[in-house]
Amino acid sequence: MFDFQGRQLPETLAEVLDPRHAVLLAWDLQNDQAGGAFNKASLVETVPPVLAAATAAARRPVAADTEVWEPVPKKVTPGAFVAAPPPSDAIVLFDGKNLDEWVATQDKKPAAWTVADGIVTVNKAVRSNIETKRSFKDYQLHLEWRIPANITGEGQSRGNSGVFLASTGNGDAGYEIQILDANDNKTYVNGMAGSIYKQFIPLVNPTRPVGEWNSYDIAWTAPRFNDDGSVKSPARVTVHFNGVLVQNNVELKGETLFVGPPVYKKYDTAPIKLQTHGDPSPGISFRNIWVRE
Repeated sequence: MFDFQGRQLPETLAEVLDPRHAVLLAWDLQNDQAGGAFNKASLVETVPPVLAAATAAARRPVAADTEVWEPVPKKVTPGAFVAAPPPSDAIVLFDGKNLDEWVATQDKKPAAWTVADGIVTVNKAVRSNIETKRSFKDYQLHLEWRIPANITGEGQSRGNSGVFLASTGNGDAGYEIQILDANDNKTYVNGMAGSIYKQFIPLVNPTRPVGEWNSYDIAWTAPRFNDDGSVKSPARVTVHFNGVLVQNNVELKGETLFVGPPVYKKYDTAPIKLQTHGDPSPGISFRNIWVRE
């Protein structure tokens, strides 16, 4: 239902987009206002706003509006995993020892994910994303991630996480490269592993089996903005997934949103963020995270 001049009216497309129903609704409304007396001028004035209000209500965006299911990227087998130790000029964000470089996104308290045996695992009991204490603009990023062998669920509820190349606010605000089990796991392809979430599907699908380590190597060019907040130059990103090119200097359309079209929001520098997703599957793990400015 939607509200028009204090009246609760139906918002189903079949009812609100049929002009005959709009006229009937308008007739009903003007009758209420005129005590039952027919007034042609009032009727003519009432029809357009009824149509406009009803159409706006019917077109509220939903998550499915921005889901793309085809074409499904070809599955390819990547080469043998090759270790990528940080180069001499890298800023090491996680070396397997602690989360000193990270804070909780929501309240900026120390990050409370679980560190053990050289890896960090999403702590879903905490329900908080984590982000770097430092902020960045343009950079090269390396990180490794693993879907647990005992993963459960399907679609977006199977090992869901993400790396946000610029965290522009709390929650999932920013620019996300999706992390997800992509082994025979059907979902919308602009939300699979290697996608720029809800914007660009990966060129191919080089995901390793669950329980094995995957790697992202990312070259990020941040957007630039004019003083008035308009976009001077859009963000661009290149992603190698397990050594395979999956995003080739792609020009982003804005921040990656779950609902609605992407939009840009002015910022200068921003932290890098890792996601705690609300799906019920076990938390995924990360290791060997470093960045070069």
